[in-house]
Amino acid sequence: MRVVSMSGSLRENVGKKDAKALRRDAKVPCVMYGKGEQIMFSVDQTAFQRILFNPEPCFQKITINGTDHMAMLKDIDFHPVTEIVYHADFYELTDDKPVVMSIPVHTTGTSKGVMKGGKLAYKQKRLNVKALPANMPSEVLIDITNLDVNQRVRVQDIACENYTILNPKSAEVVNVMSTRASATSDEGEGEGEAAAE
Repeated sequence: MRVVSMSGSLRENVGKKDAKALRRDAKVPCVMYGKGEQIMFSVDQTAFQRILFNPEPCFQKITINGTDHMAMLKDIDFHPVTEIVYHADFYELTDDKPVVMSIPVHTTGTSKGVMKGGKLAYKQKRLNVKALPANMPSEVLIDITNLDVNQRVRVQDIACENYTILNPKSAEVVNVMSTRASATSDEGEGEGEAAAE
């Protein structure tokens, strides 16, 4: 799992007036919870760029007053007009407590159905995964090498090691749709088999 480092400063005061002052200085008011008391702090606006403009999931290592905290972004608010980050909530990670994240689906291999002219379709581009922080995958990788035309991979077909996919087991993740090209290919194969007989 990718880790993004961020540097934060404890907030001396808490309230709307203080939050407005932070935003004027291009800082984002934040809160972190999950271990004991909540930590109120602020982070530079620019620190969120590596989180928001990268589709890969990540944890955050937030350094506050010399202490590192491993966390994950739980919620984020944007200004309705300017769309700058207005506020962020972080959940502090614990080694023995599982968390849930939205993880992207990627495929490996070349589907034999696609080689026949079929079209690979993603029905789920991301899946909800539950795992201990150390076991959280950066992607759900599906081998589609043996996937033929009109065949599909469901959640229940995915081999999960050290993590659990929370989406319904019957939910389709990827499939190979039939196209004119694949239909022509199937007809050609059928005619070839008939001739051989």
